[in-house]
Amino acid sequence: MALQQVVEQTVAGLGYDLVETERSAGGLLRVTIDLPWTAPTSEAVAAGVPEPFVTVEDCEKVTRQLQFALEVENVEYKRLEVSSPGIDRPLRNEQDFERFAGHVIDLTLKAPMGAAAAGQVSATRKKFRGTLERVEGADGARGWQIVWSDAPEPKPGQKVSKKRAPAPLRALGFVLDELRDARLAPIVDFKGRKAKTQPGFSDIDDGTNVPD
Repeated sequence: MALQQVVEQTVAGLGYDLVETERSAGGLLRVTIDLPWTAPTSEAVAAGVPEPFVTVEDCEKVTRQLQFALEVENVEYKRLEVSSPGIDRPLRNEQDFERFAGHVIDLTLKAPMGAAAAGQVSATRKKFRGTLERVEGADGARGWQIVWSDAPEPKPGQKVSKKRAPAPLRALGFVLDELRDARLAPIVDFKGRKAKTQPGFSDIDDGTNVPD
């Protein structure tokens, strides 16, 4: 049985979602897991009920079962690491995008913008950062877009004049099949991750500091 299949079946059998499987140098096998997600009810949102999260005990349970399954299937590795998603969590499917709508994400297109850029951005550009939004077309079809502003974020302690005209917002619509990679943007402050950022203050540049 292939490595990915062994890991997927083991993680799912224990009631968790497999986020990512990665082989690293030195024989390290890194497995990232999460708890199954369902959209919160309006009552839970109103009450401010936080999402459950993966604990150390969850990781230990998956580690023990994976060690047994990998040994049975004779999968070679030197060290196994099971962890919860980091601040740059990958977005893999429609449910992930639903879950993190309103968050700032980094995405990489499979192909450069080309003629579709229409002079608004570089035709060779593939990397973008913006606030993830659900959109609905004129035909009723639902899709996704990211929205950003090219205005730089204020530096700590910097005062922003209320008279300064805001930079125009830009939007990029896409479907999941057009993406090579999509992840939560690793944005932190002294209070932790900025879960949701206003579009007018999203960080965006030419893609040079967006992870490959």
